Amino acid sequence: MTHDVDPDFVALPLDRCADAALSRARDLGAQHAQMRIVSLRSLSLRLRDARLDGSLQDDDRGLSVRVVVDGCWGFASSDIVTPDSARLVAERAVELARVSAPLTTSRVDLADEPVHVGTWVSGYDIDPFAVGETERLDLLAGRCDLLLAQEGVAHVDAHLEAFKERTYFADLAGTRTTQQRVRLHSEITAVAIDETTGAFDTMTTTAPPVGRGWEYIAGTAVDVGGARAWDWDAELAELPTLLAEKMAAPSVEPGRYDLVIDPTNLWLTIHESIGHATELDRALGYEANYAGTSFATPDRLGSLVYGSPIMNVTGDRVAEHGLSTVGWDDEGVGAQSWDLIRGGVLVGYQLDRSMAAEFGHPRSNGCAYADSARHTAIQRMPNVSLQPAADGPDTASLIAGVEDGIYIVGDKSWSIDMQRFNFQFTGQRFHRIRSGELAGQVKDVAYQATTTDFWGSMRAVGGPQTYLLAGAVNCGKGQPGQVAAVSHGCPTAVFESVNVLNSVQEAGR
Repeated sequence: MTHDVDPDFVALPLDRCADAALSRARDLGAQHAQMRIVSLRSLSLRLRDARLDGSLQDDDRGLSVRVVVDGCWGFASSDIVTPDSARLVAERAVELARVSAPLTTSRVDLADEPVHVGTWVSGYDIDPFAVGETERLDLLAGRCDLLLAQEGVAHVDAHLEAFKERTYFADLAGTRTTQQRVRLHSEITAVAIDETTGAFDTMTTTAPPVGRGWEYIAGTAVDVGGARAWDWDAELAELPTLLAEKMAAPSVEPGRYDLVIDPTNLWLTIHESIGHATELDRALGYEANYAGTSFATPDRLGSLVYGSPIMNVTGDRVAEHGLSTVGWDDEGVGAQSWDLIRGGVLVGYQLDRSMAAEFGHPRSNGCAYADSARHTAIQRMPNVSLQPAADGPDTASLIAGVEDGIYIVGDKSWSIDMQRFNFQFTGQRFHRIRSGELAGQVKDVAYQATTTDFWGSMRAVGGPQTYLLAGAVNCGKGQPGQVAAVSHGCPTAVFESVNVLNSVQEAGR
């Protein structure tokens, strides 16, 4: 369904604020100026055993101005959205640029970008903020009750969060764009407790966060490529049995196994070992004092063998229902798709306009984002996705080709070093594979590798029928810290002879 930008946002003095801010910045000597007006609505709902545990709704609104004066950035913001406020904010931004100029070690230049004028709204049917609190509560409570009624389920936690982000952008070049995007996430966790020993375990739904509306949570959405609808009823019906099997499962024997990794788990490995590693600011060391660096340094572009020849990874801001999908980024750059890894070799990075100019790229690939008007736009992750094989097999066929291995479903804990090289990941559940067939669950599994060894061991990827767009709504970066939502699409994939640890033994228990 096609939506318009909400009337209450359009009714703000968007163009008048832009005229006031940009003209004042130009008069004060700014070579470049941009103004953003941002409104972010959010809601969070938590239930414990079908009872309300917490409910929060928030509306954050403001405007900001960013300028380049004599090769130096300046930025200022306000929570007052009026032309007078915009003019004052522009003055503060220019003043800050002039004060900062003596401390600047390199001049700011921006890659060229065509002028854009238009409106973009993400794809959703039902605005989650148009759904009443009672309806949201009833749906989650009903799902909790279904699980609580099953034998072996002691407790159930349910969580829902939704966001509606509306942004107006204007710059001195003439770009003026208005955007509105909706994203949401829900998960339900069942807890089992052994009353004799006190041992407990959990099993959580694997429905990924998406750039869709309430129809996704209600279970009435339809498949759109990798952005699948979700059969909540089927997963909830299966959850108690899977949890009981996990409670009774033997602890894994550490060693080397072939792994068949489901997209509900593999997306997180992509995020940590590829997504963050191919952020150019991290690879250049700009994030070293907080988020770390990257082993995938620019001198290795075009030569670093990141993985096997069947590894093809793209960055994009255009995937249907992607969490990082936009019409334009927060520097006014049009949404694009590009290669990060092709045939197993590092061929690209994530860029904003200043990094593109600094390193000779003709154009940014649109990776600038700020999570509110209070924050300046920085390079943030696009949708980063491992591509399926066009005629690849389904998951059952991939499992059938494994003699001795483990099928991993769902994400859980993870650990990776500051260079994005040494890592280990766990998951929701682990099914033993023997002679091409599933042979019951094991538990306490963690897979460990270096990034290049892991991706180099990938021997098969599934077809489009196995592809799922998963991701996270809470990726953190920057100082002051910012949060961004990002999707990672991937097929089911097979990895040969990966080191599997027993997490209980590793913990010394």
